[in-house]
Amino acid sequence: MKHLRFPLLFALAALLAGCSTFERRAEEKAATFETLSPEEREKLKRGVIELGNTPDMVYIALGRPDQTRETETADKGRETIWIYNRYHQEYEGNIHTGYRRVLLYDPHRKRYVVFYDPVYTDVYSEHQEEHIRIVFRDGKVSMIEQPKPRG
Repeated sequence: MKHLRFPLLFALAALLAGCSTFERRAEEKAATFETLSPEEREKLKRGVIELGNTPDMVYIALGRPDQTRETETADKGRETIWIYNRYHQEYEGNIHTGYRRVLLYDPHRKRYVVFYDPVYTDVYSEHQEEHIRIVFRDGKVSMIEQPKPRG
């Protein structure tokens, strides 16, 4: 049973990852996608968002946001903010997690000898950083905010 667990988890992860492809999102929002020009379709396929895009267009290009916020101000009115994050792991090294018992046969003594090998485990830290923030006002993209690339 243990041997089946990892292939099943891998298959489930692959299935879930495939649920959010550009093609599926375009099919899901076909009413919007069919009205777009070929140039607009190509931009969305490349993940390019522009001022004036609708929420459906942003969804087709980028998928579901990781976070959604609503704001209301006296001068700007109601705004909806979609936030997309990037996730990555960083290798931190390894730590000693215990010992593994090893039995080896000693032909000179004609008996088994017990050894304890140290066991080390790799350690990774999980990181999340905001990748893009999109503000909608009156049903259109009014602001796109991205951090500047390092370098």
